Amino acid sequence: MTNYTDEEKKILSKVDHTLLRTTSTLPEIKALCKAALAAGTASVCIPPCYVNDAAQFLKGQLPVCTVIGFPNGYSTAATKVFEAKEAIRQGASEIDMVVNLCDVKNGNFDRVYLELLAMREACKDVILKVIIETCQLTEEEKIKMCELVSKAKADFIKTSTGFSTGGATVEDVRLLRQYSAPEVKVKAAGGIKDFSDAKAMIEAGADRLGTSRLVK
Repeated sequence: MTNYTDEEKKILSKVDHTLLRTTSTLPEIKALCKAALAAGTASVCIPPCYVNDAAQFLKGQLPVCTVIGFPNGYSTAATKVFEAKEAIRQGASEIDMVVNLCDVKNGNFDRVYLELLAMREACKDVILKVIIETCQLTEEEKIKMCELVSKAKADFIKTSTGFSTGGATVEDVRLLRQYSAPEVKVKAAGGIKDFSDAKAMIEAGADRLGTSRLVK
């Protein structure tokens, strides 16, 4: 059993212990689940194809989180809704979906909002986190996404997939916290290497962290 300080335990309780590598194996997923249980993390975040396996393995001891429209976000809204419903049916209780960045870049914010509403309806009984991929957006676009995510009543706005050109930054976490509704929480993900990074993100306003590196 790994010993953590009280401060580290508090941070770990906000972590989605994550393994989204495309070559991840079932033994690795089970090892991730065991480590997350021992560390007391908030959830495990895994590929959709492993949701059923993880749910059966964990037997309700820890929430299973998975990703939808990942990592590019440009599948159709109907496809994302189907993915989400299937994941929930198999045992996911948290959904991290990637917003359609093509629509964002085209300024099609009505379409972005309708997609968010559709996902909120599909995920009405589970936690919905919206990944906006901050490294790809202008400040104006980030602020607009805070508005839309808040209006659609998602549970979280999330910085990054960890698969793009950059991850979470303290500056982006502060911006998301500033411009999102108070009831919308912030998840920082991508590039959080250690407890020092994690503490900085929490101090900037992050309620949840996505990382694979804090559980020893």
